[in-house]
Amino acid sequence: MMYWVMKHLLLGPLMKLFCRPRVEGVERVPREGGAILVSNHMAVADSFFMPLMMPRRVTFLAKREYFTGKGVRGKFKKAFFSGVGQVPIDRSSGAAAQAALDTGVRLLSEGKLLGVYPEGTRSPDGRLYKGKTGVARMALESGTQVIPIAMFGTDKVNPIGSKMWWPHKVVVKVGEPLDFSRYEGMAGDRFVERSITDEIMYALMELSGQEYVDVYASKVKDELAAQGNDLGGWSTSSASRLPQSKAG
Repeated sequence: MMYWVMKHLLLGPLMKLFCRPRVEGVERVPREGGAILVSNHMAVADSFFMPLMMPRRVTFLAKREYFTGKGVRGKFKKAFFSGVGQVPIDRSSGAAAQAALDTGVRLLSEGKLLGVYPEGTRSPDGRLYKGKTGVARMALESGTQVIPIAMFGTDKVNPIGSKMWWPHKVVVKVGEPLDFSRYEGMAGDRFVERSITDEIMYALMELSGQEYVDVYASKVKDELAAQGNDLGGWSTSSASRLPQSKAG
């Protein structure tokens, strides 16, 4: 209930008023059944604007810490994140990561739309980074289609390091669904999962127009933190190759 209240009565109308969001290709989102919505990740605001523009409820896997805070603030955060469609997961270990993937597959088998950021974290500089293979594992185990989505303008609404939101036009672009049924039964093959993930990232790169960097964003963030938020050599030359297309 809170999801629809937030979307249609509270946050949603304000977001539409100040940011004039527009969606393209929304007819590519299935009206029923499970599907994975994979998106580039420019800002925290992505997790608000993407569901706002989708015709169905979108569920995200969120870190457990959002749901375990103490006091009034902790209870408010738990109610808020639960209300906007987030499901808590533990990301502290390998076993926890597998449990998170199992949760994603369960949600897909229940016919839900699952929102996933293959980069695993927000882009530190607006470029598109190497995808993690968990999304491929979920696609193979659930047998659901993968739909690429590109977010534009959310980094201006909610700039990195800012706790404030600013009025700026947002566009949500939905790409053609990706079908990986040719890999049926091959979940767990790391080469297949990397190939699928690279194909997903290639689709996101084409849809978003972002420069692709074949490095995990989390590694770049660690480098930036160690060097005082300086780019530390992560120039355009770091884009050593493109993610593989269907043609390889």
